[in-house]
Amino acid sequence: MRENQKRRGFLKTGTAVGAGLLLSNLGIAGENKTNPVSGEEMSIWDVFEKRRSVRKFKSTRVPETHIEKILDAARSAPTAGNQQPWKFLVIQDKSKIEELKKECIAKSMERAKSKKDQTAEKLKEKEDKANTYYGDYLSAPVYVIVLTDKESKYPSYNHHDGPLAAGYLILAARALGYGTVFCTDSIPEDITSKVFNIPDKYVRICIIPIGIPDKWPESPEKMKWDEFVVNDSF
Repeated sequence: MRENQKRRGFLKTGTAVGAGLLLSNLGIAGENKTNPVSGEEMSIWDVFEKRRSVRKFKSTRVPETHIEKILDAARSAPTAGNQQPWKFLVIQDKSKIEELKKECIAKSMERAKSKKDQTAEKLKEKEDKANTYYGDYLSAPVYVIVLTDKESKYPSYNHHDGPLAAGYLILAARALGYGTVFCTDSIPEDITSKVFNIPDKYVRICIIPIGIPDKWPESPEKMKWDEFVVNDSF
């Protein structure tokens, strides 16, 4: 895999995967529709319908070939003037994920201690909740931090381009049988920048865990058609 990583530009923790890389021979086009993880067949409509936000994962390893397919799908998202302003920071190092967890819990407790009337009992309860919360969120074997480059050709469009790539990534992961969630404030940006030494020129769009769900969440109720569709004019 190390040679493949060098050839394709996919590297592990601490190195970002950028646009413009040659990702050939991944076997994406033309392969059968069977989901490698679940064995089920999924059309694109199945993928849309079955995508869920997952916040607790099994430790099952995600094969490198699947990570490559997911990132290759993400980089196919549309961008302003084809600028492709993104970097995908791929995290698989368990020690770095554990460091991220500890930093998140520490920041959560700092906020808790700064509030008035906090008893030792209340703080212990908040710490237990933080441990459970981040223990679940940070239980996946793979995380992708989606970044955009402030020095890109059309930086004012990055806030559009970055989320599009993240959306493609999430759908590609679901097509392979994995759960994800679009994390923003749940895992603070300043902490990800500190733990993973992210240069100042990058803006974090989100951090996305990828893994087999501990269990698939039920589908939440969706808005009725006439609540979100307007025809021709308001």
